[in-house]
Amino acid sequence: MPLRLLRNPTLQLLMAIACGALLGALDPPLAVDMKPLSDGFIRVIGWLMPFMMFLLIASGVAGLQARQRGLGSRVLIYFQTMALLSLLLGCLIAEILHPGTGVAANTPNLSLPLIDADATRSEFSWSAARSVVTRAFVQNPILQIMFAGLLTGALVARAEGHRHADTLRTLLEKAVGLLFKILTVILRFAPLAAFGAIAFTIGRFGPTSALPLLTFVAVMYLASVAFVLLVLAPVAQVSGTPLWRLIVHLKDELLLVTFTGSSVAALPGLIEKMQALGCDRQLTRLVMTTGYTFNLSGSNIYLITAALFLAQMAGIELTGSELLTLLLISLVTSLGSTSMAGSAFFTLIATLNLFHLVPLEGVGLLLGVERLMKCRVLTNVLGNCVACLAI
Repeated sequence: MPLRLLRNPTLQLLMAIACGALLGALDPPLAVDMKPLSDGFIRVIGWLMPFMMFLLIASGVAGLQARQRGLGSRVLIYFQTMALLSLLLGCLIAEILHPGTGVAANTPNLSLPLIDADATRSEFSWSAARSVVTRAFVQNPILQIMFAGLLTGALVARAEGHRHADTLRTLLEKAVGLLFKILTVILRFAPLAAFGAIAFTIGRFGPTSALPLLTFVAVMYLASVAFVLLVLAPVAQVSGTPLWRLIVHLKDELLLVTFTGSSVAALPGLIEKMQALGCDRQLTRLVMTTGYTFNLSGSNIYLITAALFLAQMAGIELTGSELLTLLLISLVTSLGSTSMAGSAFFTLIATLNLFHLVPLEGVGLLLGVERLMKCRVLTNVLGNCVACLAI
């Protein structure tokens, strides 16, 4: 029984965090030397990032359009609207509460901002924001690869009926499956990376440096609850099913997601329950399966909140046009999120690779609270169920 418990990923991560914190408190010089464990983990993810973004976006777009082209456009519009609302709400709450403000962090010298130095919060500049996005697209290959994924998926979808179209779609799905297996192996080293990040932080800055992570978790839960109450509840009500009734109807699946951390495990039950509420069978399958890639509101809230938290931790005050740029980039990179465990963390790294103002160095710290983000996966599941009702 003890050996079985030790194989639990959550327990492994908690033990790694505890050991890292203990090492940081007892032997700070040695703890600081643990930093490469976190840096190496992030670097390996960075190597896989272009492949992951291309395959997930290409297969998602191709699969969406292949099922029902006429309905696909409506589904995509709804999904992107929800993505924008979740990003805006997460940004608003993070900017109001400032969970990372006042935290000392070891950040490298940042390169010069890509936008005009004259841009301020009071002087919002659309042209400056467009300039940043354009330059980011030209200079950063990840965004170009994501665009290539969108184009590839659209071309495969338009070729529906052609003898090679199904072959290409199958190859994309197999490649995604192989990628997921590789990422699953990499995620096994997450406790080691969390150990290195926590040990370095506490060894360098003292035990109080771990407190902002708990603040970040609290802000995440607050933002998720706000999105559910202010966005999903009205949409569900207008669609004819009050949110409280939907939650009671899905209680078994929501409990499964909470205790396992896997929304995929609950997918068959969710599809059956939504059909019982009167949703069309084909529509439910379309929305639930594609929503696990394109309609992850909880992951979007995490993405923008984490980016702003890291910026505040580094003492970086973003201007109005910089915030808009971060929102636009996040809207694109969020297309690469999936329901796979750790996907939101990978998407965060891709976003910061594009948005150079926020240092990537501090991302490893968030591994320490990754397993506490139950609000993220629950918001994703509820968002897709409400989408079935609305669409």
